[in-house]
Amino acid sequence: MDQADRQFEELLLHLKEARGFDFTGYKRSSLVRRVGRRMAVFQITDYTDYLDYLQVHPDEFTALFNTILINVTSFFRDPEAWESLRRSVLEPMVAAKPTDAPIRFWSAGCASGEEAYTLAMLLGEILGTDGLRDRVKIYATDVDDEQLAEARHATYDRSAIAAVPPELAAKYFEETGGRFQFRQDLRRSVIFGRNDLVQDAPISRIDLLTCRNTLMYFTPETQARILARFHFALGDGGALFLGRAETLRHHSGLFLPADIKHRIFRRTARAAGYPATTVSWQHAVRTGDDSLGVDQMRLAALLAGPVAQIVVSSDGLVVISNQQAERLFGVSFRDVGRPFQDLDVSFRPVELRTYIEKALAERRTVYLKDVRHHATFLEVQVTPLQEREGDPLGVALVFQDVTAARRLRDDLETANRELEAAYEELQSTNEEMETTNEELQSTVEELETTNEELQSTNEELETTNGELQSTNDELQNSNERLRRKTAELDGANAFMDAILSNLQAGILVVDPSLKIRSWNRQAENMWGLRSSEAVGRHLLNLDIGLPVDQLRPVIRQALGGEPEPGELELQAVNRLGRQITVRIACSPMLDEGVPVGAILVMEE
Repeated sequence: MDQADRQFEELLLHLKEARGFDFTGYKRSSLVRRVGRRMAVFQITDYTDYLDYLQVHPDEFTALFNTILINVTSFFRDPEAWESLRRSVLEPMVAAKPTDAPIRFWSAGCASGEEAYTLAMLLGEILGTDGLRDRVKIYATDVDDEQLAEARHATYDRSAIAAVPPELAAKYFEETGGRFQFRQDLRRSVIFGRNDLVQDAPISRIDLLTCRNTLMYFTPETQARILARFHFALGDGGALFLGRAETLRHHSGLFLPADIKHRIFRRTARAAGYPATTVSWQHAVRTGDDSLGVDQMRLAALLAGPVAQIVVSSDGLVVISNQQAERLFGVSFRDVGRPFQDLDVSFRPVELRTYIEKALAERRTVYLKDVRHHATFLEVQVTPLQEREGDPLGVALVFQDVTAARRLRDDLETANRELEAAYEELQSTNEEMETTNEELQSTVEELETTNEELQSTNEELETTNGELQSTNDELQNSNERLRRKTAELDGANAFMDAILSNLQAGILVVDPSLKIRSWNRQAENMWGLRSSEAVGRHLLNLDIGLPVDQLRPVIRQALGGEPEPGELELQAVNRLGRQITVRIACSPMLDEGVPVGAILVMEE
């Protein structure tokens, strides 16, 4: 194991300890690709650095799990397979059950729930919606909590519903706000929950178990453990429905194919022991007349037989042996009458005395297979010989040369192993291709989603641009109106300045705070203060020859709304230093009847 593999194992161990997800049973090549995709997002090239990133950014766990757990599913995926399931499994199953018997299904690896709801629709068509509500329980499980939450909402967009036949979509879905929701009264038949196929206990007494395109992500060892749990979960005669890239060629002891093309399998019964059979050797019926030499022919046939044979009496003496026995073990006619235990063949190549005793005691033939004798393989048959009344006479030892059969069997096993290895490699390649296809489909869906988001963003930008253009047009219109008003105001101001400049009296205008707003040319001539120096200053702060503090009463009277102008005469000093008497009239400046200032007219 190189350093990268060790770092990857540490990463998987952290995922298991920190979040309870055990990915060690997943195919390593697929895991490496999926984790590498997340690392590429952050431009991380080292598994240790990515582990550090996970520890600092817990939110990355969710994104990583969503990437590893490829959630590609749809309604009625592979329609021909679903039609075969309905015809060969669901309809016969419903017909065989009593009318009130419950029906239990398990959708393992359900993702966002499309296959579980597909099952519900098929059963609704077979049982009717009342039967679906009253009798059916569909347990749908997954390890992805986000996908389970989406499945529980049972709400899908129009593109997902497109795979449902229109008549079923109209019958089982209700449109709300542009999305389609599975009927609430039937939704209770589907129960969603979290279940890890590798670690958690299976659901029991299941009639049909669907697990499509999930097993292919696991290693062969993990697949075997999961299938053993599936076998336990299913009831007698239960069916298993897999994805098109998955087969059970090496698990025929658990499942037998019902429709291999569409990956439908039947659960086998639990293995049971097979009763042994008793084989007895019987004497031929004696004719009572040996004039034809029957006994001699029997003896000659035994001696010339193609397999080695030795007959031992019940008291352990050699009765007869043939030519093949002499060739193999050196037992000849000279050994007839000798105790069998004194011969080498009694214990070499195998201890036979124990099996002779067993055959006589149990009165059945005992077989010894694959007995090695030099370069030869033998199959030894120890058969008890009995009289008609059942008393034991002895045993017949038959040594069958099975060397050629053994060699053929070894060659066949070797060929089968090579064939299985080739098939497993092909199956692995097929699963890898299917996995890659799933990943590509997931990527395409992500790109389509991104494209839709970009298109939506572009539409929003175009809408915003249109609104900005409209606002800009309105601002331009407002600016034009303002320009015209400004020009009009400038003209009015110029007109007003011309009037004020040509008046013979000095004019000044103050606001309610007594700040000067207007100061005409005659006022400049009287007091020697230019308009630019006077406008904006407080009237009472002016240092001119006019006693401005005495103007306060009449200004207050004008600002108070007194319609009659207030008048007074004051002694003042003009800009030339000459004493003058100034007559001042102060009247209010009104705006819609409200005083907004005071106008003072000063005449010498």
